[in-house]
Amino acid sequence: MPTDAERPPVVARRGLMLVLSSPSGAGKTTLAKRLLAADPQLTMSVSVTTRAPRPNEVEGRDYYFVSKQEYQRMVKGGELLEHAHVLGNDYGTPRAPVEKALNAGRDVLFDIDWQGAQQLEASARDDLVRVFVLPPSLVELERRLHTRAQDSDDVIAGRMARALDEMSHWAEYDYVVVNQDIDMSQRQITAILEAERARRIRQTGLGDFVRKMREER
Repeated sequence: MPTDAERPPVVARRGLMLVLSSPSGAGKTTLAKRLLAADPQLTMSVSVTTRAPRPNEVEGRDYYFVSKQEYQRMVKGGELLEHAHVLGNDYGTPRAPVEKALNAGRDVLFDIDWQGAQQLEASARDDLVRVFVLPPSLVELERRLHTRAQDSDDVIAGRMARALDEMSHWAEYDYVVVNQDIDMSQRQITAILEAERARRIRQTGLGDFVRKMREER
């Protein structure tokens, strides 16, 4: 028997853009993976980048790898919803696949920072739902970064410094989730997603749906 997430909507709707932002170590990536695994109506936005692919990365799944010339052409042609230069490489969100998904009633998940969220607000505010994920404390954030055992102490210190700046942008978001418990946080974001899907402005088929019911009388 299909779950609620697997059932097609009764009323046609436009998809939404779900943005998750957080400082490194707050749990955003884990939450994104859980949401994608649990909800077949949700798909991940795939960015373009000018950096070289890493050994385990797959074209079209992790990134679209493009040359600097192609990237600049996309920027100038307005083909990117948002873009940024990070640590010597360029990244951006292609507009066409996102629009295709939204028009088909599918929701698109974005794992981006506050700067990318600001650009999306400027280009697609009506489709945007922004969630900022906070750690329960700075002490816990630092503990999580050390637990991952992926970075040196100097790198972790740099991440902690950046976290304070990133967290100062929480008020720019529609929702804020304090990730004290990963299961609870997932339930909160799922509830946000369901509520936003039910907004009248996104249910583009409401007019036809109500008209057909009136004709049944």
